[in-house]
Amino acid sequence: MRILVVEDELPLLQTIRTLLVEEGYQVDATACGEEGCYLAEQGIYDLVVLDRMLPGMDGVKIVHSLRAKQVLTPILFLTARDSVEDMVKGLDSGADDYMTKPFGVPELLARVRALLRRRGGIEVEDRLSYNQLVLTGRTKEVAIAGQPLELTLKEFELLEYLLRNRGQILTREQICLRVWGLDSDVGSNVVDVYVFYLRKKLKPFDYDHMIHTIRNVGYILKENTSCSKRPEFV
Repeated sequence: MRILVVEDELPLLQTIRTLLVEEGYQVDATACGEEGCYLAEQGIYDLVVLDRMLPGMDGVKIVHSLRAKQVLTPILFLTARDSVEDMVKGLDSGADDYMTKPFGVPELLARVRALLRRRGGIEVEDRLSYNQLVLTGRTKEVAIAGQPLELTLKEFELLEYLLRNRGQILTREQICLRVWGLDSDVGSNVVDVYVFYLRKKLKPFDYDHMIHTIRNVGYILKENTSCSKRPEFV
């Protein structure tokens, strides 16, 4: 799971980032409102933790901008403004939850988990399933009809991202940012290479056809009639 933290208090920003990384999340962080808005617009995050008061572009403006562009990523406001009116304004802007500073670490982590569950990003025992394909996030294990599928870490992350966004078209740029990260210098063509690798490993199970190419755009994972049949193993 990838989370974006936008907070202009640098010590607090680093603290939140460290807490989330220790919980097993992938985290991008910025102290700039404009940069935070741009990153959130890419649609690669499962959650945005957002400060209400930011220099330049404040949190409410960021939420309005994201929702106007149909970016539906869950947003948790984290702010020192604790009046009822501020809370109502924050939630009415399109945020999903509102938490005031100072805050307790257990409460912050609990709210993060709740928002991710609400979105459907975390399933029982951190497992994702698709027909007879089962992916376990914590252990990085994949099995099809009980048969283990050996994947590299990047192949696993690619498959996980496609599964979490099944039925949605993902651009090569989105996949590249999500799987390889903001600081990576790899080109989007690496996505095509890893999709090829992934399909090759899925082919013996007749699951390679569930990853569809959208010409000049990217990929989509969706139901395929051949995937609904139980594979036969020698």
